[in-house]
Order: sequence, then C-alpha cells, then structure tokens
Amino acid sequence: MSEQRATLAVIAAEAGVSQATVSKVINGRSDVAPSTRRRIEALLRSHNYLQPGRQNRTRRSGLVDLIIGGLDSAWAVEILRGVEAECAGRGVGTVVSLVLPGEATPSSWSAVPVRHHSDGVILVTASVTAAQRAQVERGGVALVVIDPIDLPDNGVPSIGATNWAGGLAATEHLLELGHRRIAAIGGRKEMLCSQARIDGYRTALERAGIEFDRDLIRFGDFQHEGGFRCARELLALPEPPTAVFAGSDQQAMGVYEAARQAGLSIPRDLSVVGFDDLPMCDWLSPPLTTVRQPLEEMGRLAARTLFQLLEDQPLVSPRMELSTELKVRVSTAPPRS
Repeated sequence: MSEQRATLAVIAAEAGVSQATVSKVINGRSDVAPSTRRRIEALLRSHNYLQPGRQNRTRRSGLVDLIIGGLDSAWAVEILRGVEAECAGRGVGTVVSLVLPGEATPSSWSAVPVRHHSDGVILVTASVTAAQRAQVERGGVALVVIDPIDLPDNGVPSIGATNWAGGLAATEHLLELGHRRIAAIGGRKEMLCSQARIDGYRTALERAGIEFDRDLIRFGDFQHEGGFRCARELLALPEPPTAVFAGSDQQAMGVYEAARQAGLSIPRDLSVVGFDDLPMCDWLSPPLTTVRQPLEEMGRLAARTLFQLLEDQPLVSPRMELSTELKVRVSTAPPRS
C-alpha cells in the first residue's frame, strides 16, 4: 500500500461509501452504522489519513465558511444574503472571509475552513486546484463553488446560472429592436460565465445572419472601471456600435458614464443591456434593461447543496444552473435612422 496520504475519494471508494460518510466519521458524527464506522476508521489508519487533533472532534461545529473575492458590490451582497438566510434557517453560522485575486493558493482560502473547524465551505468565483481540494478534504470539510472560474473536478458541486441563454436573450432583444452593430463587453476571458455570455451573444448574431465582428468585442473585469474603459474604446471606433451588451450591471454603469462623456443619450443614441438585475437597476437614469440571474437563490442553493453533502444525501447533479430572465426597462430602443 502506498505511504502517500490518500484522498477522501480514495478512502470512500475502498470503503464502498460516499465521501460525506467518510467525512462524518472523521468529524465524529454519530449517524454512521458501527460496522461502517469501523471499516472506514481502519482505512483511515492504514492510509495515515487522520490528522492530529481531528480524531477528537465529536460533533459538527455549526459553522459554514463563505469565501469570496470582495464585498464591495451588490452582486456579492445578494449571494451573501442567500447563503446567510439558508444557514440561519438551520441554526448554522456563516463566517465570511475575503480572498483577493492572486491569493488562491493552498495556504490561503483552503486553509481557512480547516482553521475554523468549519463543517463546509462555499467558495465564490474562484478556481479549485487539486492541492486545494485535497487540503479541504483532509480537514473533513464539504465544498461547493458558486460561479467557478473554470470547470471544477466532477466531485466538486457547483452552482451557476444559464449564462449562455442570458447572453442569447440580451442580444436577440437588441436585434428585434433593429440593431445590427451590437458590441459586447465580457468579464475576464478565463471565466466560464463570461465565456458563456459572449457565446450566447455570438449565437444570436449568427442566427440573425450577422457576421461576427471581433472589433466589437471587449473583455473587462465585471466592474464599473472595466465597462467604462471598454465602452470608450468601442465608441471611438470609426463605425461605433448602436447598442452594447455589457456582461454585468456594474459594467453597464461604466458604459453609461462613457456615453455621457461622449455626449450620447441612452437609449436615443446608444442602447445598453446589462446582466445580473441588481437592485439599483431600477434607479439608474434611464432604468437599465438587463438579464436577471437569481443571485440570492444561487446562494441559498449553494448552502442547501452543502447541507446535502454533510447529511450524505444524493445530489441531483454536480453542476446546477438556475434560469436567467430578460428584464426590459428603458435603456433600450430602436436605433436612430
């Protein structure tokens, strides 16, 4: 037998049980059959899996870690609202930790829930490396990801929205109004949700028989500044767009400011569609047409999925997507003739 420490998945496979059941044994849970517990404990010992201090843990901590890149946006607040509401309804506390871009290393976010002795972690808009996953598993902590940057391992459940369908609906709306020169501003190129929204935009153009023009594509950061910078570039083109699909509401606000500085009126001179349907969309001038993704419900679903893992319940699917919906307001209109 290899002297290298086994992963939770390996031990679960050898024992013929789920990873959640192994986690229960590691955490000292009582709801495991005695024969199953003895079999798993023997495997844990043979693989040298148990860590000092973990063997004495006899009950769940009643804490869930929410690890996110920042709380300076309404998007993050809506996610937090959903996670906290679901956890509070079960008498479980939520510990919020911030991890800045570039800090997602095994010694950063993946060490947080182990230090807190958390029952589980909900990771928002990040990638999960094999080393990070192994570190969390060694601590007996369940893991769910919201809007992962890239496709996580099959064993890591993830929650998202129908981003491709949202990009398609936003662009089809602009096409139905008569726009033909439509620009798109995505988030970071490597992000799955950003790629999917741009793919939906491109599909809508192809279905309408409009040639895809790379000059009309920009990638920002889902923040106001990125939307402003990209919109200024687009509006400075020899033949600027008559409409912009912004990959987030915050980027759409940056487009609003770029249009104002260029002396353009929305929607008379430029139509704008966002993505998210944040609470302030109704209060922008003009109110923003956008694609709604159910952010609070995504947070709730992530928490419910985490509890399913902890309770050894089967998941419907490791990847769950909630439906998006186009919300038409005042920021879109037919192009000027």
